[in-house]
Amino acid sequence: MSTDPSAGRPTSGSAAPAADGVGAGFDLRHHGDAEVRGADADLTDLAVNVRAGTPPDWLKARIAASLDGLAAYPDGRAAREAVAVRHGLPVGRVLLTAGAAEAFVLLARAIPAQRPVVVHPQFTEPEAALRDAGHTVERVILDERNGFRLTPDAVPEDADLVVIGNPTNPTSALHPADALAGLARPGRTLVVDEAFMDAVPGERESLADRTDVPGLVVLRSLTKTWGLAGLRIGYVLAEPDTVTALERVQPLWPVSSPALTAAEACCAPPALAEAARAADRTAADRAHLADRLAELAEVRVCGPAAGPFLLIQLPGAAAIRTRLRELGFAVRRGDTFPGLGPDWLRIAVRDRATTDRFVIALTKAIAESAA
Repeated sequence: MSTDPSAGRPTSGSAAPAADGVGAGFDLRHHGDAEVRGADADLTDLAVNVRAGTPPDWLKARIAASLDGLAAYPDGRAAREAVAVRHGLPVGRVLLTAGAAEAFVLLARAIPAQRPVVVHPQFTEPEAALRDAGHTVERVILDERNGFRLTPDAVPEDADLVVIGNPTNPTSALHPADALAGLARPGRTLVVDEAFMDAVPGERESLADRTDVPGLVVLRSLTKTWGLAGLRIGYVLAEPDTVTALERVQPLWPVSSPALTAAEACCAPPALAEAARAADRTAADRAHLADRLAELAEVRVCGPAAGPFLLIQLPGAAAIRTRLRELGFAVRRGDTFPGLGPDWLRIAVRDRATTDRFVIALTKAIAESAA
């Protein structure tokens, strides 16, 4: 197996076991919210991918009204039906979870995989959950030279559990649906994390409504677009047998009544129309961010991008990130993602005025680092 000697990691298309400890040199438990906690809460937040200005007032009102029913145990039937209708699926193919992160834990416990593979760079919780459940995880590292796009031969043929994001966090790469569906094999569970798919105009390349792909598991989150990270609500779309297996390892009443109310509300037609408008605005704001970053010779923007964030590479990114904090901006470090290193940063898409202020600060931080 060939490796990149500068990073000690497998090259594109190869797979290697992740070592014990903190994930072969990567802090798999580090997330963007760590950048804006405590005394750093006043920083302009470009580290977390939750849409700014959310949740909307109408959604807060629906959630607040649900508090009158807290004396009763949660009943997820209406929310589960709403998710099923939203995707045109039978109810038996839907499982509600306390955010997509819980779904990774359930999969790690319920799926008896012998050769699990995680395609990186991507959200690190799937690998962390698998490792915590006692699995030996292999990594496939996609190639930065082609924008971290999936290649047909990247995944080992005998992998019986494959996890990939679409669009992928942190690369913002959107893989073709047919390419992902082509990863399906008899005896393989194919997990596609679509936590950011509702931020893609038209949700193009989604597999959420597909029932013809064997072993397919699609994960969705309502926390990004709707600003519900503190409420914890997401769901799994999968074959009924897989849903049943996940339910067996799920705690009783895992999703609270307010979260169930939010799921039902966010799947209603008016909410879907609002999310579609937000996706269009995000795409326009992302293009503005990419254009402004392109003005800086030191910055390389990974693309084409489809998510509500951009991945950039620039020399001395770690020191520049520290200086940006002094200038009032928090961005997400990239060196905790397998396949990346200290010269990578992830930047959340915000409105154009915020982007313009950020680029001024970034220009200053780069100039100071070169002085």
